[in-house]
Amino acid sequence: MTVMTERPRAIDTPPSGSFEDMLRIVEGLDTPAGYKAELIRGKIVVSPWSKLRYLRPMRRLREQVEAHAPDGHVTETSPFLFVFPRSERGYGPDLFVADESAFDAEGRHADGTALSLAAELTSDSTKDVDWLDKMETYGRVVPVYLLLDMRVGEINVLWDPSPKGYRSRTNVPFGRPVRIPAPFDFELDTSGFAVEEAGNPEDEQR
Repeated sequence: MTVMTERPRAIDTPPSGSFEDMLRIVEGLDTPAGYKAELIRGKIVVSPWSKLRYLRPMRRLREQVEAHAPDGHVTETSPFLFVFPRSERGYGPDLFVADESAFDAEGRHADGTALSLAAELTSDSTKDVDWLDKMETYGRVVPVYLLLDMRVGEINVLWDPSPKGYRSRTNVPFGRPVRIPAPFDFELDTSGFAVEEAGNPEDEQR
């Protein structure tokens, strides 16, 4: 029996498993509704999808980003897996914009290079991965990374990827507009992004 909690949990896998082997395991997992499986630091990590109270800010974000997405790119919040073979990572962003042609394949994952934007709504239980692991991996190939810190109440915009990570970054508190760079090139209205986080930080770790 698998017990699911609010915190991401790693699944035991054979220590000698290659990235391709682990990717096949992830694709074959029957994750419960509301959960997603990702490949992080050589482990398969199962974590809950975004909280219910994040629906409104995610919807507002999607509406604005979708209106300025590059031609031929789709904006989704569906739990699709994007892989980064050189980093041996596989992520399911909370929201993404990607080249629609990447979904013509028969497989169950898409190439991370198809992403033009990835967005994560982070909380105490996911901040380490979102701020460190994902920022490093996205920072090599994804043109724009939006990191919404739901507890602090601010949005971080990172862009201009390079082999050493993003070269540009800005952040503003929720309620203030922020510029989203090319290939989107628009002013994002962050009013309505703030949510009231129930409890204290220790609650999410139990």
